[in-house]
Amino acid sequence: MESTTPPRRHVRSFVRREGRITQSQQRALDNLLPRFGVPLDGLLDFDAVFGRQAPRTLEIGFGNGASLAKMASLAPEQDFLGIEVHRPGIGHLLLEIERYMLGNVRVICADAVEILEQHIAAASLDRVLLFFPDPWPKSRHHKRRILQPAFVALIHDRLKPGGVFHMATDWQPYAEQMLEVMEATPGFTNSVGRGEFAPKPDYRPETKFERRGLRLGHGVWDLVYVREA
Repeated sequence: MESTTPPRRHVRSFVRREGRITQSQQRALDNLLPRFGVPLDGLLDFDAVFGRQAPRTLEIGFGNGASLAKMASLAPEQDFLGIEVHRPGIGHLLLEIERYMLGNVRVICADAVEILEQHIAAASLDRVLLFFPDPWPKSRHHKRRILQPAFVALIHDRLKPGGVFHMATDWQPYAEQMLEVMEATPGFTNSVGRGEFAPKPDYRPETKFERRGLRLGHGVWDLVYVREA
C-alpha cells in the first residue's frame, strides 16, 4: 500500500528577507538569470551545465556573490555553482558575472539542502564552501543552524573522495559547534590535525561579513576537511 504520510520537511536554516532590489539587480535577474541560472529537472549534468569537464566547486549561501565571483575569476580552469535564496544577492552576483565576463559560474535560487538532496549526484563535487552562515545565536534557534550531522553526511555523499569541505564563521560558539560536529562525523579528515582550526586558505577572499566581524573585534575561524576515500 502506498504511504499517504507526507515527507518530513527539514528545518530551514534561513528566513527569506527580500530587501531592496536595485534596478540593475532586477535587470540582471530578468536578463542574465535565464543564461546563468540552472534549470532543475532531475540530477544535474555538470558537463552539460558548464559545457566542459573541470573541477567543480559549490558555494552554499554566497551572499552578494562578490567572493564567489573573485574566486571564479582567479580560477578560470574551475567551475563554480552558487546557491542562494536572496534575490538581491543573486542579482549582484549576476552583475559581477557580466562585468568580469565569467563563463565558469552558474547560479541557483533555492534551498541548498533541497538542491543537494534532489539535484546533485553522489561523488560529483570537488569542493563545497560554506562561508559565514547565519549563526542563529539564540539557544532556541540552534536547530536552525545549517551545520548539523545530517547535513554533513549529505555533503560527504556529494563530495568526491579527496574532495574538500571548507567552512568559515566569525561567531566563535558556532565555530566550536562546527568543529564538534565535524570531528564526530565519520569519513572526514581534518586537514590540519584533529580538533584544530585551519589558517585562512589563500583562495578564500575576505567577505563583507568577515570585514564587519573584524571591525567588531570578532575572530574568524576556518575549518577545512577532506572526504576520505
